[in-house]
Amino acid sequence: MRALALGLIFSAVALPCLAQTILKSEPLALAPYEVAFVQDASCPSGKVLKVTGAIRGLHRRKACVALAAEQASLAVATP
Repeated sequence: MRALALGLIFSAVALPCLAQTILKSEPLALAPYEVAFVQDASCPSGKVLKVTGAIRGLHRRKACVALAAEQASLAVATP
């Protein structure tokens, strides 16, 4: 039973995500190299802010990127 549960968890993590979640605010905690998409006023219309987490001592990378409407869903960041 435990092996079946672990198999389901690993298969869910290994599958590529078809839709990217767009957050309304930038998350406070972001793991190194983890990517978050944020609907931000700093980017022009039709683009979202792509935030990539960094290792300790370095700044996060931020860039405005375009996402197709089929790829995105709007969500709220939870602290």
